[in-house]
Amino acid sequence: MKNRNLNLVSRMSAPTPKWFRIVRNVGITLTAVGGALVAAPVALPAAVVSIGGYLLLGGTILGAVSQTAISSEEYGEKSGKIPGKSLEDPADEAVK
Repeated sequence: MKNRNLNLVSRMSAPTPKWFRIVRNVGITLTAVGGALVAAPVALPAAVVSIGGYLLLGGTILGAVSQTAISSEEYGEKSGKIPGKSLEDPADEAVK
């Protein structure tokens, strides 16, 4: 069994799975919309500013949590690879 203890810096720099990249981008978008509502130069109703604050908070949490997700393939679990078939170098298979 491999050691799964990763510090925050190594988790953040590890490759992020595709689904979590999509979630991260949605979080960034929510954060941008919320920030625009909170910092609007015109007087907005208090409810709109409050909703902007919640969007800002939710988007920040979504972005941070999804960025720390890492693929289980790094640990050799549930890789989805076909047993007995190695795809180490696709160029070598094309030659065969």
